[in-house]
Amino acid sequence: MQLIEKIKNQVKLSVAKRVRQTGRISRHTLRYAIFLGGASCVALVSLGFARLAELMLEWNTRLFHAHWWLAFLVLPFGLAGLRWLTIRYALQARGSGIPQIIASMTLPAGSRAQAVLVSLLQSLWKIVLTAAGLLFGASIGREGPSVQVGAAVMWAWGDFWHEKMRMGPGFRSEALIAAGAAGGLAAAFNTPLAGVVFAIEELGRGSAVRWDRIVLSGVLTAGFLSLALFGNYSYFRLDAPILILNGAWAAVIASALAGGVFGGLFSSTLIRGIPGLLPNRFRSLPAQYPIRSAFCCGLVVAMLGVLAGGTTYGTGYEQASSLLNGHVADNHFFGIAKWAATVVSYFAGIPGGIFTPSLAIGAGIGDYVALLLHGIAEPRILVLLSMAAFLAGATQAPITASVIVMEMTHGQDTMLYLLAATLISSFVSRQFSPHPFYHAVSKHFRREAVAIEEKQKES
Repeated sequence: MQLIEKIKNQVKLSVAKRVRQTGRISRHTLRYAIFLGGASCVALVSLGFARLAELMLEWNTRLFHAHWWLAFLVLPFGLAGLRWLTIRYALQARGSGIPQIIASMTLPAGSRAQAVLVSLLQSLWKIVLTAAGLLFGASIGREGPSVQVGAAVMWAWGDFWHEKMRMGPGFRSEALIAAGAAGGLAAAFNTPLAGVVFAIEELGRGSAVRWDRIVLSGVLTAGFLSLALFGNYSYFRLDAPILILNGAWAAVIASALAGGVFGGLFSSTLIRGIPGLLPNRFRSLPAQYPIRSAFCCGLVVAMLGVLAGGTTYGTGYEQASSLLNGHVADNHFFGIAKWAATVVSYFAGIPGGIFTPSLAIGAGIGDYVALLLHGIAEPRILVLLSMAAFLAGATQAPITASVIVMEMTHGQDTMLYLLAATLISSFVSRQFSPHPFYHAVSKHFRREAVAIEEKQKES
């Protein structure tokens, strides 16, 4: 009898242990499923945003190519109107969106200040205003905004399950933000690996999120969903692969130096803003008259666009793709004009990113390097390396720049050279801009969010 009782007790203990293990597995599986469901929503929103942006670019091309003079009407009044709407309804949605996400990850979890920077309502405004900016011809991109929108969607998804469904899956706010932000980038460029690297290199600085498996799983889910829906296409379609031979190190150094210098100047100019370019007595005017400043910025962008034959409007994707495929530039003014148009579009204070415009600027710089150093390498190689080098110089995120250009062009064979070019470029860029652009600007958004939180507490 004692033996039977002993066996019964052991069986009961074993069953109870198995039930507890099953319960833990079920909760863990449910938690993962909910998180990956949010990542899927991020991908779908990012892809929808991409299609809307492409439609706006098509309309802009038809409009301005048919009537070039319309740029002098549409851009000034359009950017002024977008600036007014941004100030009135979506102040925290201005600019790229990546600095807001970096700032939000440094704020206390669940705080009002953090919620301000990842507001779903502001992100919806960001989609509309960025699309309108592309329609009007501003030199902006939609990939940076996709980062803020992705973070907002993921934040709202986690809040829905916690507050509305009362399930409390226990996601950390920084994990939600990082997964949504990097997932938005991965889906926007169709580059899953670049999304993971972006989460680690940019969003994970000083944060435990950099090696969080659930975050990386969410990023990959968003990227792979994009691949599943639209296939394994490369963002920049190449008619023939770009092959870099062993003697291309001179091209690497030349591209890296050019990208580092121009990228560093680009970053430092954006950080300083319009006040940094004006005499002391006029530096307060842009803040006092933001709508008029945006109007003037629109005039400058229109002038640059007309001088460059319309090549500076929008993201610059077509021009970069053309140079990557070895076509001679229609207008060799493109690189410098795109640099200036992107800076001035950013100064207008409207929502819009710098990621794709930076790649286009890099392609233009590669065209200059190819003209100056004719014969040292195939021009397409210089364009490719300069794209990565300029992006690294502008953001000081060399690994992200290398991986994103590699994935966008399916250039796995070029990875070693891209890494070399971006690392050198980042070093050179720091001589002109000691602080990375996104992280420098994020401090301004952090102060604004904290001020808004304190003001709400007082009221």
